[in-house]
Amino acid sequence: MKKTILFVLSLFMTLAINAQGLTVGTYNVRNNNKGDYKNYDGWDQRRKAMCEEINFVFPDLFGSQEVNHQQVIDMLAALPDYAYLGVGREDGKEDGEYSPIFYKKDRFVLLNSGHFWLAEDPTKPVLGWDAACKRICTWGYFKDKVSKRKFYFFNTHMDHIGVVARREGAKLIMQKMKELMKTNEPVILTGDFNVDQHDEIYTIFSNSDLLKDCYANAKYRFAPNGSFNDFKTEVYTDSRIDHIFVSKAVKVMRYAILNDTDWRAGADGKLVRHSLSDHYPVFAKIEF
Repeated sequence: MKKTILFVLSLFMTLAINAQGLTVGTYNVRNNNKGDYKNYDGWDQRRKAMCEEINFVFPDLFGSQEVNHQQVIDMLAALPDYAYLGVGREDGKEDGEYSPIFYKKDRFVLLNSGHFWLAEDPTKPVLGWDAACKRICTWGYFKDKVSKRKFYFFNTHMDHIGVVARREGAKLIMQKMKELMKTNEPVILTGDFNVDQHDEIYTIFSNSDLLKDCYANAKYRFAPNGSFNDFKTEVYTDSRIDHIFVSKAVKVMRYAILNDTDWRAGADGKLVRHSLSDHYPVFAKIEF
């Protein structure tokens, strides 16, 4: 009888661990643009509230975009539970925008990581195809200390101009995933794709044999607006250009686009409604 009870308890514990969920997200934080300060949308004017929001949601991992090196430093200082991986897209070091992955340093073991450029030669910082900017994809191979599961996490920011660059970049990301994933382990892809759910680039991922869209497959969904606001909080759109894709076998329990805003004093001392970024953060609760 004692052995039976111990076996049942062990089984329940195993099931509980295996069902352990993750909260993942994508957040384009807007680069530190000097022109934003005149409208009280500058990085130094909104980063405290933004990081407080992240600390409240407390995602296990999230991809970010438009982050320069100083912004990485600022975010790490305000997000003490997180470590990051990523490099600047201009030189593969600290120059230019990062597409970093932030992860809880006490929960995950980083087993491997890397990056590649969305270009004909993905090994060096060059423009790809008809892109207006150099674009990079960051990836990490993690082990969850809680569930003991291993998985891949990719994060990117696609070009806002080059149609060919987006198409070929999407194909390259899928190719790299399949090259890296020697076993049937889960994968998560986040990013600002600069195209919404009606674009062909979206279908390269969502209709693939590997990935599915969290929005379309969530059991519960909160998405009162699209993901890009251009600092115009009064505008509504159903367009989602910031996406979270996961492996086919991953369960998507909940999905949200958090269109909350930050009320702050403007230059004239009046309270003015501002967004924390020109993109709303997107989060999903998933289970492997």
